[in-house]
Amino acid sequence: MRLRNNPKANEILENHKDIVVFNPNENKGKWHDVFGNDHPIYIEIGMGKGDFIIENAKTYPDINFIGIEKFPSVMVGALKKIDEEEPLANLRLMKVDAIELNDIFLENEVSRIYLNFSDPWPKKKHAKRRLTSETFLPIYQNILKRDGELILKTDNRTLFEYSLISFQQFGLQFEDVCLDLHHSDGYEDNIQTEYERKFSPFGPIYRIVTKFKGDES
Repeated sequence: MRLRNNPKANEILENHKDIVVFNPNENKGKWHDVFGNDHPIYIEIGMGKGDFIIENAKTYPDINFIGIEKFPSVMVGALKKIDEEEPLANLRLMKVDAIELNDIFLENEVSRIYLNFSDPWPKKKHAKRRLTSETFLPIYQNILKRDGELILKTDNRTLFEYSLISFQQFGLQFEDVCLDLHHSDGYEDNIQTEYERKFSPFGPIYRIVTKFKGDES
């Protein structure tokens, strides 16, 4: 269960202005200036305690990574891990809701979006809150480059099935669908989240790689 009430969380974020981006909407269209290069930008929506985004930043120094998390108390966990690493110039964090992404990124500014173990919002009345619903897909389509990827990992079969249908109805192109990520060949480079390491022994991890279809004309 996520801890959301650390009373010192915002103070800790303020002490990490080198990596936490405050007022991120001011960087819309200028994220390459933030990083000081023209490398591709990959974002993780709902980064949790940061294992995935930190390891990616270490593994791929020629890619700029932005971890997005709504809850400051959760982000504090990521900052503690970052403090234990060598400085990562290609990593930034920001505390925002995914619904705000059009205010933060310009059209075609992002090359890849990761959705790792997102809240499945199991009740039907909450379906529009799911990060793979029609509420969010137009936002991703707007900020992603034409050949940009949207990648989902989940251990929740209901969310996986819902996402397959949602992606198909929205007209996304399926690049890869894996029904058991940890027991399938060809995925040896998979970087795990903390949640993934903890819960993968109890069932399969599903993964979908999709792209928005561009204008063929």
